[in-house]
Amino acid sequence: MKTSYWLVAACLAASLPVQAQGFKPIEIEDQELSTLRGRYVMPGRIISFGIVMSSTWQNANGDVIGASTTLQIQQSTIKPQFYVSLVDTRGSGTSTAQGYGSVTGGAGLSATQGVTQSVRAAGDYNSAYNNVELNVRESAQAPQMDVPHGQVLAAGYTITGSNGAGSLSVSHNGSGISMGIQANNNQGHSAQRLAQGGLVQATTLLGGGNAVNNMTQLNVVLRDNLPSVGALDCNLDQLKGLRTFGY
Repeated sequence: MKTSYWLVAACLAASLPVQAQGFKPIEIEDQELSTLRGRYVMPGRIISFGIVMSSTWQNANGDVIGASTTLQIQQSTIKPQFYVSLVDTRGSGTSTAQGYGSVTGGAGLSATQGVTQSVRAAGDYNSAYNNVELNVRESAQAPQMDVPHGQVLAAGYTITGSNGAGSLSVSHNGSGISMGIQANNNQGHSAQRLAQGGLVQATTLLGGGNAVNNMTQLNVVLRDNLPSVGALDCNLDQLKGLRTFGY
């Protein structure tokens, strides 16, 4: 082997701290890893974060009940708040048929972790969608804040609404937000909840001709100008000495 190889190896070994030579890897338990997830973004990199959450239910008559809630946070945000806009549309149909379907089981759906999506149907001509979107992009500056609209939903409060399609409730318990729709005429119900690191979207259809949509969208904007070159290349500078050996 060439002398230069041995020389490079000796230099690298001599430059290592004494503590590093006796380093022994330590296995990290899953419970510890669970507390680290989602924390790998450099400080100051996120310049805008927003949540859009909506639920709607349309019955066979064309009546639509629903709500949309938004939250947007930037450096200039003084107090993050959820804004809720209700959806109330009257249809032109005349059908008032009762739903006679029956769905059993599913008790475990309320005890899941992470993202849970479920659709259970006991009727005909229904459609149901559970959608989760994560939009991440880079920008030199935060986007212009949208003008807030709707009612402010403070922690501990609930906003309700109702029409021919059913009744709606939007709640904020301080650690998360939830939406629930109970359709009229035993047509079914839907729920959407974002809290404690998990997301649940669930729909149960007992009648016919319904269209249900649950959507949660997370929007993140990252600063695209990286830290100073010196901060990133400090370790690479130590390797420049290898160039004299032909590497």
